Amino acid sequence: MTDDRGTVLRRRYLSLGLGELFAAVVFIWVASVSVLPLLERPTDALAFWSALVPLLVILVQAGVYWLLARRWVRQGTMPRGLAAIYRGFRVLDAALLLSGLIGIIVWFPAHPFAAIGIPLVWLLGVIEYVNYFVVRLAYPPSAWFQRVGEWRTPRLMQDVRAAQRS
Repeated sequence: MTDDRGTVLRRRYLSLGLGELFAAVVFIWVASVSVLPLLERPTDALAFWSALVPLLVILVQAGVYWLLARRWVRQGTMPRGLAAIYRGFRVLDAALLLSGLIGIIVWFPAHPFAAIGIPLVWLLGVIEYVNYFVVRLAYPPSAWFQRVGEWRTPRLMQDVRAAQRS
């Protein structure tokens, strides 16, 4: 890989990593300032956190991945130990999403705003999970419909599999 290509990727990975971490901070801020005060019952807050925690965990893991990936852009391979950790995250995150769904069902809110918004927050977590561990969903809007049908393997999983082979 040429230095120019490596530099471009390092910059892009920095942007992606900081963007995911910033998104997690924004979700926490919006939750604490705008959402939680509106929830009428304590169980509504439990349902909300059941939806939000898996999303936050996935966003933080993704942000850390992109920032760490800057280290092996030039060497080409994710460290094996880190690959093992992300393989574990893949299973842990699926379990976290499932437990979040159970929490939403158990503490399902009565208020219409919460009854719609909380499952949507959980669905964002599912979309992030799929985007990082199953099939790439993130493309520029102008090319999204053309590219999403390619069913490409996410960069994270490409790196994990390359580390296993090395």
